[in-house]
Amino acid sequence: MTTLTIGGGQVLRPDMTVERADILVDSDAGEILAIGDADEVGNGDEYLDASDGLVIPGLINAHTHVAMTLFRGHADDKELDAWLQEDIWPVEAELQADDVRAGALLGIAEMIRSGTTAFADMYFFMDEVADVVADTGIRATLGHGCITVGKDDEQAHDDFKHSLDFARTYDGHADGRVQTMFTPHSLTTVDEKFYEEYIPVARDEGIPIHIHANETVNEVDPIVEEHDQRPLEYADSLDVLADDSFIAHGVHVDEDERDLLAERDTSVIHCPASNMKLASGMAPVQKLLDADVSVGLGTDGAASNNDLDMFDEMRDAAMVGKLATMDASAVPAEAVVRMATEGSASALGIDSGRIEAGANADLAVVDLSGEHLKPPHNLVSHLAYAVRGSDVCHTVCDGAVLMEDRTLQTIDLDDVKDTATERAHALVERAE
Repeated sequence: MTTLTIGGGQVLRPDMTVERADILVDSDAGEILAIGDADEVGNGDEYLDASDGLVIPGLINAHTHVAMTLFRGHADDKELDAWLQEDIWPVEAELQADDVRAGALLGIAEMIRSGTTAFADMYFFMDEVADVVADTGIRATLGHGCITVGKDDEQAHDDFKHSLDFARTYDGHADGRVQTMFTPHSLTTVDEKFYEEYIPVARDEGIPIHIHANETVNEVDPIVEEHDQRPLEYADSLDVLADDSFIAHGVHVDEDERDLLAERDTSVIHCPASNMKLASGMAPVQKLLDADVSVGLGTDGAASNNDLDMFDEMRDAAMVGKLATMDASAVPAEAVVRMATEGSASALGIDSGRIEAGANADLAVVDLSGEHLKPPHNLVSHLAYAVRGSDVCHTVCDGAVLMEDRTLQTIDLDDVKDTATERAHALVERAE
């Protein structure tokens, strides 16, 4: 057994208290062995210095489209429908496997450097993303996004079959760091008969389901008009909602839908920056929490955010949560830190998001020496309101050090940035 000690710092415990402690990790098994005093924990084979730092659970980006880093700044300042139809879908039609690989490498580098150790991704050429996950050491839940808009029946069926085949083939990839899911795009971009045919297959095979839902009013009204049901009631009639399902956005959910989500134990992934940028609305996060709905946090893609920094996302979630309720006590710091860690972990079904013996050794160390983090009155408050992704000095996933002293250990960052820039320019030129 090879062990790693993360020592000399403070540790964020599951009850949101902070204490001086060292952490001993089994690097081979990828799990936390012990947390305590240096004498109690002992010396590992390797040592990671957390002096003047706070060790936190690795952040979990529970909804993104990581290869969309290639579209960062390509199309801004439009509402969702126009943004997708006029700018994003035409370029995505020209995507090649090497584009997705380059975009995924860039996004994963950005996430590791800002303390994210796991993410959920719905996109295309997902075999490339799975291989990048294997190479870089991060953890991921992956699904091939499938859609029926603009496709004939044969093309659409092929898309859905491919999504299921990907889920079957790649579950457990990268020494178990990859989990898979079945990912129809949304309730308005997929014809009902495809839900009726393929959801039962996913259910029979135990494949988790992830969709976009209730993101905009334009996604809610057509379903109400056509089916005389709210979108999540309609989704439930198709057996989409369950304890291994999670939905992205959930901006426009009413009280009955909140109760339904709680009853089905279906998680909601809040994406506040994307929702604000696309003017989709303000999700009722405090009402979801009050209804005992499990809420995680995600950045969405870099095309609609425009970064993958989960610390930014926590701050946005706390701020917009207060504005949505006109209550300064709503969505407090502790709640958003939980959303970015254990809430997202619960949605993805992974044993991460907490620092306890037996949990996955997915950890990040925040350097507390910056002037914007002084004085240290309340470190949980700092995590939500003041910490930046660039304050992360070390990142550990599955017991392996992915970044030490701001230097990536598994990625050639300069090469990744150059390649992604070249691929992005060539992609847009092809589309134009």
